[in-house]
Amino acid sequence: MNFPEDFLHYVWQFRSFDNNDLKTADGESLKIIHQGFLNKNAGPDFNNAKIQISGTIWAGNIEIHLKSSDWLKHNHQSDASYENVILHVVYENDAEIKRIDGSVLPVLELKNRIAADLILKYENLFLTLTDFPCSAQIQTVDKLIIDSFLSRTLIERFEKKTQAVIETLNELNGNWDETFYRFMARNFGFKVNALPFELFAKAIPQPIYSKHKDNAQQIEALVFGSAGFLNDKFKEEYPAKLKQEFEFLQKKYNIKPIEVSMWKFMRMRPQNFPTIRLAQFAALIIKANHMFSKIMEISGVVELRGLFENLPVNDYWKTHYHFKKDTVSVSTQIGKTSVDNILLNTVALFLFAYGKHTGTQFYISRAIRLLESLPPEENAITDKFNKAGVNMDNAFISQGILQLKKQYCDEKKCLSCNIGIKILKHA
Repeated sequence: MNFPEDFLHYVWQFRSFDNNDLKTADGESLKIIHQGFLNKNAGPDFNNAKIQISGTIWAGNIEIHLKSSDWLKHNHQSDASYENVILHVVYENDAEIKRIDGSVLPVLELKNRIAADLILKYENLFLTLTDFPCSAQIQTVDKLIIDSFLSRTLIERFEKKTQAVIETLNELNGNWDETFYRFMARNFGFKVNALPFELFAKAIPQPIYSKHKDNAQQIEALVFGSAGFLNDKFKEEYPAKLKQEFEFLQKKYNIKPIEVSMWKFMRMRPQNFPTIRLAQFAALIIKANHMFSKIMEISGVVELRGLFENLPVNDYWKTHYHFKKDTVSVSTQIGKTSVDNILLNTVALFLFAYGKHTGTQFYISRAIRLLESLPPEENAITDKFNKAGVNMDNAFISQGILQLKKQYCDEKKCLSCNIGIKILKHA
């Protein structure tokens, strides 16, 4: 026996055992009218089951264990919530179990009723050392089943991410604009510089920009000054003017810049340097401050991409990738892949979170349509699923894959996964 109790849950739920001439351990005839519903909360494993023992119909709960003695190990004998258990389903019956009132609990032993090839198939699936358990079998599963389950995992992923959005929203007293601004800033850091971008956004709230929306240089000064890049002495006119502007604005708004040492430059292409990203971020604010209200109005992916294209980045950055460090030529616009990353991880998320929080299905549907319009992500995880035969048509599927891998494959929850269940049913 090399399987967990969850395997017996699967066997009972789908009646994947020999159902002929069922008898309890005491030799009484047993008929399963309904196996009940899997209970994922505290208490017996299956609720609202109905069985017939020697002509008498019983309705109640089912408890499942590898061994009947596990009932005692788990102290169910003193827990009143298990008094309504009508049948104890076990792999091996090694002890007589009595309820609190002294009556013997009927037992069904499955030891000789589960096909050996089903157990072997589960063990091979569960104990596999590959990147995900069903990598060798997933291509045998119908695409409709895979896509259906990925729809579920995608929703799970976005619901979990929504929790972080709502936490920040509550901190900011329900201000969706400011919440979006902070998440957008973090996204601009693209993992490596996500934290300093987030801290930078906290250092300078969005309403301050609004007071200087008609002055691009002051916006740029606020961005680079708050990010800690204007503490040096400059000979070039552009950074010197930014420094002068920021010294005034810093006193006016009591801005506390973050430590410039937090920004990471190592092993990055100049186009991805935080200085270039900050220049793009400043240009985005100049072009479209209060972005959240704008994304709520735009439905098409082309129009959404347009918000992040043709940004008015200062010409200084065409020949510099850092203050005091010039170069021949630097691309100052955000690449398409990076734009799609922002649409996926910030825009789609906020459409979903807003719809979920306000109970407005319209915005949830818009988030899903946006994901379906974006190309799938390319990373080590999606690449492995691609090689295993899973076709990823869009970001909706790839996001579902990432959640599947993290919450099901890595946790070996094959029996909570419709793909894993389908593979076992082929046994």
